[in-house]
Amino acid sequence: MSTSEKYPSGAQVRDTVREGYAAIATGRSTCCCGGGSCGTSDPTRLAEAVGYTAQSLASLPDGANMGLSCGNPVAIAALKEGQTVLDLGSGGGFDVFQAGQIVKAAGRVIGVDMTPEMLGRARKNIDFYQQNTGLDNVEFRLGEIEHLPVADNCIDVVLSNCVINLSPDKPQVWREVFRVLKPGGKVSVSDLALLQPLPENIREMAAALVGCVAGAALVEDTRAMLEAAGFSAIVLTPKPDYVRSMQNWNDPLYRRIAEELPKSEQLADYIVSLSIEATK
Repeated sequence: MSTSEKYPSGAQVRDTVREGYAAIATGRSTCCCGGGSCGTSDPTRLAEAVGYTAQSLASLPDGANMGLSCGNPVAIAALKEGQTVLDLGSGGGFDVFQAGQIVKAAGRVIGVDMTPEMLGRARKNIDFYQQNTGLDNVEFRLGEIEHLPVADNCIDVVLSNCVINLSPDKPQVWREVFRVLKPGGKVSVSDLALLQPLPENIREMAAALVGCVAGAALVEDTRAMLEAAGFSAIVLTPKPDYVRSMQNWNDPLYRRIAEELPKSEQLADYIVSLSIEATK
């Protein structure tokens, strides 16, 4: 079997992800890989495990937290009042609504998502957000993260939470992020990454491929992509506790991958949540 037969094309990956997130947005699934669960059935538990506070979660519209996080980019970003923020793969608005409360009326937060159903869900949540906070400073745009519907040099901080790993063209994503950032603008991303290549049998597992794991880049390759895009002050911080938690909670995807590993190896030897910070 040729490589092209083993692994789907970029367009196929993008279509699979779009279909998976459409199913989540409409309540037909809880998983970006389609079928089964992509993590704990308790989104609050997962969010608190990756660093969100009970107070910040309580302020969100119902359904904004769908348990799709692998870190807390909002906390890493140390956002400031008045900043313009862009969230890649904004989903139901989970990080957008939290960031909006930090940047306040003088700031602006833009969420970009390629799934119309997810975009509709996020826009419905705006009314609750405005009534709860008195702020009118968030918006959601339809678009792919490889081709952002955002002007050049207009963003202070780019956030993303467990989304770039889904892209079939990560170098293009980082070039786009660099394009839209102002000089001196910053990246604050939580993503899945690999410490070493996954064994071939796991990379061939369809569930792993579309479940956000086999598409993840190596940590060292992530650094190279950032450097090639023009970024400086790059700080990459692997966080294996996320994967350990998912395995301990018996997430079906992570459990299946762990079962395929050699007996002497752990899932966290391969897969980590990666905090990515960089400056334009």
